[in-house]
Amino acid sequence: MPSTRRGRRRTAIAVAGVAAATISALLGVPSASAQGQFPGPDEIVTSPNVKHVANIPATAPLKGTGSTGTDLAFTGDYAIAGNYLGFTIYDIKNPRQPKIASQVLCPGSQNDVSVSGNLLFLSTDSRRSDDSCASVAQSDGTKAYWEGMKIFDISDKRNPRYIRSVETACGSHTHTLVPDKRGRDVYIYVSSYSPATNISKCQPPHDIITIIKVPLRNPAAAEVVATPNLFPDGGNPGRGSSGNVEVPYVVATSGCHDITVFPSKNLAAGACMGDGVLIDIVDPEKPRVINRVQDDDHFAFWHSATFTNDGTKVIFTDELGGGGGATCNEKIGPTRGANGIYDITGRGNQRALEFRSFYKIGRYQTPTENCVAHNGSLLPVPGRDIMVQAWYSGGVQLVDYTNSQQPKEIGFFERGPAAVSAESGGVWSAYYYNGFIYASDLGKGFDVLEVNDPATDPAKSYRWTELNVQTQSTYGR
Repeated sequence: MPSTRRGRRRTAIAVAGVAAATISALLGVPSASAQGQFPGPDEIVTSPNVKHVANIPATAPLKGTGSTGTDLAFTGDYAIAGNYLGFTIYDIKNPRQPKIASQVLCPGSQNDVSVSGNLLFLSTDSRRSDDSCASVAQSDGTKAYWEGMKIFDISDKRNPRYIRSVETACGSHTHTLVPDKRGRDVYIYVSSYSPATNISKCQPPHDIITIIKVPLRNPAAAEVVATPNLFPDGGNPGRGSSGNVEVPYVVATSGCHDITVFPSKNLAAGACMGDGVLIDIVDPEKPRVINRVQDDDHFAFWHSATFTNDGTKVIFTDELGGGGGATCNEKIGPTRGANGIYDITGRGNQRALEFRSFYKIGRYQTPTENCVAHNGSLLPVPGRDIMVQAWYSGGVQLVDYTNSQQPKEIGFFERGPAAVSAESGGVWSAYYYNGFIYASDLGKGFDVLEVNDPATDPAKSYRWTELNVQTQSTYGR
């Protein structure tokens, strides 16, 4: 449907300080009726500074039963989009008219992607009969199965070639690339979780991450080199049940969901279920936790992390409801299923994460729409900390976090409820790359957005040759 430059009356809520819950009650959040009508089925609404310029729907063989769009990575004039069924390489040389360069059918959720030169890395976090792209699901964890990392050669973008797999304990839910300082190797930090006694290769306790070393000139020699234990005490024990998002709960820590690294600063931030952690990665094979935070009153599931450009703040997301819950409403409020903004204080081993504020979109969703904080990235605007972020059915939001105690929305894109249930779910990832925002939608495919705003226009002069959002670099201030 055509884009409409209107929407519900919108008030994005930032809640700062230790008395956040009390302050939020005083501030109040507008009711759905106060915000006006919800968008119609598949109707697109945007802020005046955001334009929807292109969409490529999900396309066979990555369409239909089992298809779910996931994460994005970028190299040159190409965007690579993961899907539970495989991955797609899009030609984005003309962002307003993107094209499919190739698709690879290789089932194995989540199929999160990253790229280094001509190598593509793909996460498999579901038990498969073997490591091939022709494998089938293996539901019985006591029988032979495989899960872990796959490596492809994408030097020919139209004909990716599968070259190597590396099995990892409990699979690979997400992964993060850590380049070595010599440029000869790349490390992969593999995040996985949820062990169980009836899964032969995923036994509790599982407080580790898995580190794979990939020689860039000989990727077929990739192997596991370390499995450091980040939580010797077992991490957050959790509380309550995740069955009802309206009742606060905390998922027990049993590994990490996602890790973001800032190699030039030798730092990583881990979103690890019941814990948020700051990690020293001076030695990439021996990461060391230097600070750890918990917020059992507000964070149900520490999901992902983003550093600001100068590395002085971390924005953590809380995936309340596991991505399937309706949490963008008055009852849940502005401090659960939100972003938590933390300043990094101190020096060296005394560095610590100090809470500053919460931030959550103020655009309520219908009771049937899943909505919660999800994946996003910084825009390369010198002197500012501006982030674009996916919120599932809440769409895409642009937020200025320069003042960590007073973040503010500066733009948005959103669709109304999906007219076809198989296309529901909303936006998984939204990332800025070379002048445009690219979004991977669970059911609607691949979207391209353009933002024109004095606050973000300086980003248009910056050019990446490669972007993996969980591997951050400095773009100047």
